[in-house]
Amino acid sequence: MFRRVVVGISGGVDSAVSAYLLKKRGFEVCGAFMKNWDLIDESGYCSGEQDLEDAHRLCRMLDIQLEEINFVKEYWSEVFGNFLKDYEAGITPNPDILCNRHIKFNRFFRHARERLGADAIATGHYARTNFGPFLEQYNEQEAVRLLMAPDPIKDQTFFLSQITADALRRTMFPIGSLTKRQVKQLATEVGLESYARKKESMGICFVGKRSFQQFIAEYIEPKPGPFVDVDSGREVGRHAGLHHWTVGQKCKIGGCLQPYYVLRKHRETNVIEVASGHEHPLLYTDMVYAEQPVWINAPPGLKRGHVVRCEFRFQHTKPLVGCSVIETTEEHGRERLFVKLDEPLRAITPGQYAVFYRNEECFGSARIVQPGPSVAYSKEWQLRQEAC
Repeated sequence: MFRRVVVGISGGVDSAVSAYLLKKRGFEVCGAFMKNWDLIDESGYCSGEQDLEDAHRLCRMLDIQLEEINFVKEYWSEVFGNFLKDYEAGITPNPDILCNRHIKFNRFFRHARERLGADAIATGHYARTNFGPFLEQYNEQEAVRLLMAPDPIKDQTFFLSQITADALRRTMFPIGSLTKRQVKQLATEVGLESYARKKESMGICFVGKRSFQQFIAEYIEPKPGPFVDVDSGREVGRHAGLHHWTVGQKCKIGGCLQPYYVLRKHRETNVIEVASGHEHPLLYTDMVYAEQPVWINAPPGLKRGHVVRCEFRFQHTKPLVGCSVIETTEEHGRERLFVKLDEPLRAITPGQYAVFYRNEECFGSARIVQPGPSVAYSKEWQLRQEAC
């Protein structure tokens, strides 16, 4: 059923081993190199050129065709444009989730299926589905389920939590059941040692080697404003713009006994409220309000007004936390989520994603609108109620 597979080739070891495994299993394999960004960094060197050269070299070694696909325009309008709008509004977005949703598992998926004649696509993500790494357990009558990878450090289901079930049904994750160490070892054994030695790209792809502050300053005009101590109401410093700071981030404010951390950003007044001390209680909350969710599979039992139990994270490296989820409806008919966490978490950030799991399955995610009242305020309210 699945004969022709188009695999995303990035020039790194994960996609190299994925392509090798597909070729070894006898699929008709075509490589695809996606160009999503078109900017030479400050040194005049474009890392994308080296990645493309490495992709071509791999495909020559494996004797497969390589298709170059330009998504620069689409990436700008569907990912980077929204990224800038969010930062200007004082919101902290996640471009990796947006890229997977709009580019890799939408634009690329459709291009591979409609123009390259692919029966399925493949990527080097560390993730699994119930259909198997090569769709060998595919069942037309069964719902597809996104499952966590066995390597907890490399698991990338968090970043795949907004893709559609339709795309996931025809996606292979050849290395999804392997650890990073196993992937590098296999690469070395089969003659792909240069890819195993290649330094792994980290961080936001379009920032490159620049600091984020330096990068964002090229696109958003500075708008200075005050840092205000949330406890005293005093101005304790100045900032160059809301877009330079995110909730929970340490502020560079001199002359204070404890370092300050960003608590809230106010777009209307350009004020950043800060809290003194990394563990300040106002930085913690056990409630989250989120936008309409994107479900690959909705949690079983989820109905409007009903409470469903699952697990939550909003940063992919953090442990899962138990939670209760309630689906509600706004005046305009849009669905929203209210999430009550089993334990308070620090620096829950508007614009980031609430990602939901149960056991090893990732159900999907919803963008966080705002955290609920802090733990400190909740306790203060309870004490006042008891006093009355």
